[in-house]
Amino acid sequence: MQKLILMIIILVIMFIIIFITDAPAMHNTMAAIIKNNAPLSPSGTKRQIDSKVLLGEEGWVLIEHKGEHYLLRQTQSGKLILTK
Repeated sequence: MQKLILMIIILVIMFIIIFITDAPAMHNTMAAIIKNNAPLSPSGTKRQIDSKVLLGEEGWVLIEHKGEHYLLRQTQSGKLILTK
């Protein structure tokens, strides 16, 4: 359970960086890491969580981060949207 929570937090942070802020340099860095198949964590293991597990049957999850609430949801076309 703790590993799942940690994976969710990491995923949320990645979504916040990529989708909320306008950080093309960070996006390019993440793209390079993924393209080069480089490890995403210091331990050398890739962290991955299925969106169905994260979003549940409802298709959304409310995330609290630093006292703020964010809604991560799946659109009808299958895309993920993170809103504050």
